[in-house]
Amino acid sequence: MMTDPIADLLTRIRNGSKAKKNAVDVPASGLKKEIVRILQEHKYINDMVELPDNKQGILRVYLRYNRQDEPVIRGLVRISKPGLRQYYDSEKIVNTTHNMRGLMIVSTSSGVITNYEAAKKGVGGEMLCRCW
Repeated sequence: MMTDPIADLLTRIRNGSKAKKNAVDVPASGLKKEIVRILQEHKYINDMVELPDNKQGILRVYLRYNRQDEPVIRGLVRISKPGLRQYYDSEKIVNTTHNMRGLMIVSTSSGVITNYEAAKKGVGGEMLCRCW
C-alpha cells in the first residue's frame, strides 16, 4: 500500500526526466490529474494521456526537454506530507509568491490551483508541491 501517492507521482516525474525518458506512467487519480494539468499549462511537461485499465486507470505523462536535451523541470519537491501537512493562509501565499522562482501547487476550496492564482483570489490552502 502506498502512503503518499502525490510524492510517488513527483518522484516518477523527477526520475524519468533525469533518466531522459520520453514518458512515465503513473496510477491515475483526480488530484494527480489536476497536478499534471497545471504542470502542462505552465509548460513543464508536454502532454498527459489517460489510459484505461481494469483498475483506476493510468496517466501517461510526456516529459519536456529543452534544445540542449536537459529537463525543463529543474526541481520538483513535495511540501505538505502525510506526517506534517502545510497549510498557508492567503497572506503567507502572497508573501511567498513575490520571492520565488517557479510555482507552487495549492489545494484550495476553489480547487487545485497555483500560488499565483491563489494570491489573486485571496484564498489559502494546503501546499502540495513546488516546481521550478
